[in-house]
Amino acid sequence: MKLSVIILNYNVRYFLELCLKSVEAAITDLDAEIIVVDNNSPDDSCQIVKQLFPDVKLIENKENSGFSKGNNIGVAQAKGEYLCILNPDTVVSEDTFTKLIAFADSKKNLGIVGCQLIDGRGQFLPESKRNVPTPIVSLKKVLGNSKDYYANHVEVENTGKVDVLVGAFMWLKKELYESVGGFDEEYFMYGEDIDLSYKVIKAGYDNYYFGDTTVIHFKGESTLRDANYARRFYGAMQIFYKKHFKRNVLLNGMVWLGIKMAYLMRKNPDEVNLQPNQSYLYATNYDKSVIEKLPNPVHIETIIQDKVENNSMIIYDLKALAASAMISDMKIKSKQENIVFRFIPKNSNFSLGSDSATSRGEVLHF
Repeated sequence: MKLSVIILNYNVRYFLELCLKSVEAAITDLDAEIIVVDNNSPDDSCQIVKQLFPDVKLIENKENSGFSKGNNIGVAQAKGEYLCILNPDTVVSEDTFTKLIAFADSKKNLGIVGCQLIDGRGQFLPESKRNVPTPIVSLKKVLGNSKDYYANHVEVENTGKVDVLVGAFMWLKKELYESVGGFDEEYFMYGEDIDLSYKVIKAGYDNYYFGDTTVIHFKGESTLRDANYARRFYGAMQIFYKKHFKRNVLLNGMVWLGIKMAYLMRKNPDEVNLQPNQSYLYATNYDKSVIEKLPNPVHIETIIQDKVENNSMIIYDLKALAASAMISDMKIKSKQENIVFRFIPKNSNFSLGSDSATSRGEVLHF
C-alpha cells in the first residue's frame, strides 16, 4: 500500500465529515487507506464515520490520550509506505496526495514534507514552515521578533528545505516515523510536531516545505486559544528545551523565564465579528431553506466569479465544485476586505466555516 492517512479526531464531527469527504476524493486513484483515531469524543463523530464512511478504519479510544499517543496508535495500524498525519479540521485538494507522492518519490534522504496551509479566511499560515526554535530564536519570538522563527527563506508558493513542519499536515515514510520513535508521548498536545521535525533533522534527513499544493486548516476547531492552550503550549516548549538543549543552563533559564512571562502577560486574540451584508452561493442546485440562512441579498452562481463585493460571505457547494478550485478561489478573494467563507460538504445538509482561531466556527443546518 502506498499511503495511510491518519486523522486524530476529538469532538469536531462536522469538520471531520468535510475533511473525510475531501480525503476520499483525493485517494480515488491511489492505493491508500484512511485511519481515524477518535480520542473519546463526546459528540457523534464515531457514529458519523461508521454511517457515512464504511471504508474508513475507525479506532475508538476510551480516553483522550492526547495528540502524540493518539497518532502513534493510528500509525501502528497503518499499512502504507507513506504516512500523512492530518488534522480533522482540514480540507485537501483532489491532487494533494498525488503531487506529494511524485515529489517524495523523487527525493533521496527524505524527511518530513509539509505543504502550504491557509486558514478559514484564506490567509496563509506562517507556521507552515519554521526554523528550529532554538533558545535564542524562541527568546526573540517571546520578545516580539518572529523573523527568525519562521522559514522566510522559502517563498510561500515555492518548495525548499526547512527545519520544522506543523502537525496539522505532515507527510513522511512510515519507516522513518518508526525509526525516530514517532511522536514523543511526553507531549500531550503542542510541541510534538517541533520535536518530531527536529528528531528527523538530527537523524540526518531533509525536511521540505512543498508550496505546490494548498490545504485549508481551520485551526480554531481542534486548537482553541484559551488558558489551557497557553499553559499546554508553554509547558510543551519547556519539555522541548529540556530534551534537546540541556547544555546551556543560563540561556535555557532565560528562555523559560521569558516563556513564563509571556504566559502570565498573554492577551487573548481579538474576536473576529464579521457581519457580511450579502452572500454569493456557488451551487448547481439549492433550496429555500439554504437561502433563508444566508445574508441577503443572495447571489446564486454556478461558475466562480473573479470578483465579488467586499463585506460578503462566499458559500461553496462541494457537490458543484472541486476542492482545488475552491481553495484557489479562496486565496484570491481573501485579499478583499471582510470576505468570509462557508462550505457545504458534498451531499450534506449543513454549511460550516471558521473566521477566527479563537472560536469553534459556525455550523448552519438546512
